[in-house]
Order: sequence, then C-alpha cells, then structure tokens
Amino acid sequence: MLALVFDGKATLRDDWPEPSPKSGEALVAVRMAGICRTDLEVLKGYMHFRGVMGHEFVGTVLDGPRRWIDKRVVAEINCVCGKCDMCSSGLANHCRSRTVLGIDGRDGVFAERVAVPVRNLHEAPAGVDDVSAVFVEPLAAAFQVVRQVRLDRGSKVVVIGDGRLGQLVARVVKLFVARPLLVGRHEAKLEAAEKQGIETAPAEKFVAEARADVVIDASGTASGLDLAMRTVRPRGTIVLKSTFAAAGELNLAPIVINEINVVGSRCGPFADAIKALASGQVDISALVSRRFALRDGLAALEAAADPENIKILLDVK
Repeated sequence: MLALVFDGKATLRDDWPEPSPKSGEALVAVRMAGICRTDLEVLKGYMHFRGVMGHEFVGTVLDGPRRWIDKRVVAEINCVCGKCDMCSSGLANHCRSRTVLGIDGRDGVFAERVAVPVRNLHEAPAGVDDVSAVFVEPLAAAFQVVRQVRLDRGSKVVVIGDGRLGQLVARVVKLFVARPLLVGRHEAKLEAAEKQGIETAPAEKFVAEARADVVIDASGTASGLDLAMRTVRPRGTIVLKSTFAAAGELNLAPIVINEINVVGSRCGPFADAIKALASGQVDISALVSRRFALRDGLAALEAAADPENIKILLDVK
C-alpha cells in the first residue's frame, strides 16, 4: 500500500502494510486528504509520532457494518475507549487512552486505506464535495471556539494568524460577531479573508492596544501567545488553537496581572462543520492553494510549509 510515513523523516512507502480493522472499526479507502500545521509539526517531533501521517480526509467505506458500505465519509480523529471517566462524563476527546489519527499512536490518512472506528464516522452529504469535505475536521475545530467562549454581535474579536486554521476560525467567528479582525503576514491570504467580508490587518502595521474582548491565536508560532497577551483587554479571553513542537521562554506575568482567561481549544463538532459547508455558510473556495497526487506527497509537504500557500491537498483515489 502506498503511504506517506514519518519515521524520523518523511518517507514515501509503496510497501506499507495494509490496515487490519479491529472489532468496531471500518476499512476506508481515502479519496482526498489535507495537510495542516499539525502535520508539519509532526515533522519537527510533535508527539514523538511514528507511522502514517495525516488526519484530515474524505473516503469511501470498503468494509464494516452494512449500513456504512460504499458511504462517502469523514471521520473524527480521536479514537477513544468509551469506558474511562472522561468518556463517561461526555469528554471523550480527552479519553485517558485515546489514540489520534496520524498524530498519536495510530496510523493516519496519507495512505490509500485507513482503519477508523465506526463511531468516528460521519457521512459526507451529496452537497459537500470532496474538496469541501476535507475541511470538515479543521472547520469543526474552528467551531469549537464558539462552543467554549460566549460571543455576541458586538464582541471585539481578533484572530492572530492568516494560515489554514486562522482563515477558518475567522469565517466561523464572523457568523457570530459583526466585525472580527484577522491579523496576518501575507497579503494574498489577507485578501482571501477580505473577500469573505472579514476585516484584516497586516501584522507589521497592527498595534496591540489591550482592548479586544477575545483573542484567538491560530498563528502556529510560539510568539502568538505573546501578541495575544498584548492585544486582549484585562479580564478578556485568549483562545489557543496553535499546536507546535518547539519550546521557548515566555513571560506569563500579564495573564496574572490582567486576570486574563486562557482557553485551550482543540477538536470540535463535526455536525456543525458539515452543516455550515452544506448550507454555504462557510466558503472555503479560496483556501486551496495546490493539489498533489499522494505519490508526490514529499513535494506536497514542502508546499504546505511554504507560508505563501494556504491549504495543500493530496489526491489519493
């Protein structure tokens, strides 16, 4: 089986073992996958992962329960036990023994086929094409922000980072807030947001004034939190969406001095994301920069690391 694997370095393998679904799992043929910031962080040592990379995808069920056969699906990335205290209390994404597709302890989706727990599957409706379906997982993560933090039309919200996740977060926030602001470093990316009616500011011209009610860091950099602390008002809220492997020094005194709420935010509701894509509430048409065949996966990873690109997709089928 052809697969893009991380084993200390990214490697394209055409002899990777076929997945063997366990009880309660389905075998899915991957149609298309997306590369995200977390995948790039895996290359730097994030979570000490080894195996098939990738977690954003759409595919077709080959084997599993009869009602799922031949269905076009997306899947949640956290594979959970369903029995521990976290699962029993409704916090399954924080399962004590979870594995995570392409990130922690489980092969991912940059391959021709993948085994996924049936409980993780969501059918992709006919109105959501493959390109849009690949965005379900990161868009769900964007919707998690509005589940965790109360926003109203008049809230002053700043999103830091104009990359893949920042673009989606800004689009979701705009459904709830009249005038969110996206701060970024790339003219073309800011223009993509402006076409969706989102106000933007180049990072080099942005002045942090400690006036925002909510600041969402989707920069993918260690410096994002520092900027967020200088942008949020006292007793405001910072939402952290970035995951990165690098460690660095950071002065957290402003969080104490200004009594700032800090909220970690990760995976979110697939149903909300699918609905938003199917209804056209969220438009992702300007976010795809390039598409590569899986066999050209190494070049795709290089393209994804280019800050001028937004989203890189892998055509698998």
